[in-house]
Amino acid sequence: MAGDGGAGAPGVDPQQLWLRPAEPRRGRRPAFSREAITAAAVDLADAEGLEAVSMRKVAAQVGAGVMSLYSYAPDKEALLNLMVDHVSGELPASGTLTGDWRADLKAVAHLQRALMLRHRWLPAALATPRVPGPNALAFLEHVLAALRPTGLDGAAKLEVFAQLTGFVAGHVGHEIAQAAAAQSPGQAALEARYLAAVAADGRHPELAEALAAPGRPVTPEATFTRFLNRLVDGLDTG
Repeated sequence: MAGDGGAGAPGVDPQQLWLRPAEPRRGRRPAFSREAITAAAVDLADAEGLEAVSMRKVAAQVGAGVMSLYSYAPDKEALLNLMVDHVSGELPASGTLTGDWRADLKAVAHLQRALMLRHRWLPAALATPRVPGPNALAFLEHVLAALRPTGLDGAAKLEVFAQLTGFVAGHVGHEIAQAAAAQSPGQAALEARYLAAVAADGRHPELAEALAAPGRPVTPEATFTRFLNRLVDGLDTG
């Protein structure tokens, strides 16, 4: 899943990363592969978070020496690009499009959200521009096809994709943080009392009116859908 439709992370050569053979050309066939290294890094991030991923830990996971990993992933930044593309393979690279670009774009966003909730380190990894690998490019191709009915030019389509991906990543990051905060109900009660006191002080009438309005469904799915609808329905293709 490319976060911006093509910008590469500093220090990563896309051709070296994606277009060179994944295995060493000479010598004895190794007991591990780039795919195995990447999968081990993803498993580590899924279990312990992105900050737990290091070349040393990944090497231990695959039973290799740290130095032997560098012919597959020259540094952690390259490894992160491999990880992002690896999980992007869980997104559909093809499928029937409805011709209703707004509906198709919303479907894309829900797929992205589900992916990021399965791999909760992904929003943080996408905070830095990533080099799109084959899986991310296949998904991008699918999204660009969904946007064809808009009549937007290529640059605008890439901007829409970047905007959508950025929205989903930001929302899921907030969603994950909210879920963690929900584990401390006492803190939530303190914040609710604070906002009630602020709303009653007479100096924040707009906030008081907003807080007094009828509530809406607050399930994560319902909240995401409302925000997504506002974003996609408001896109200007003129």
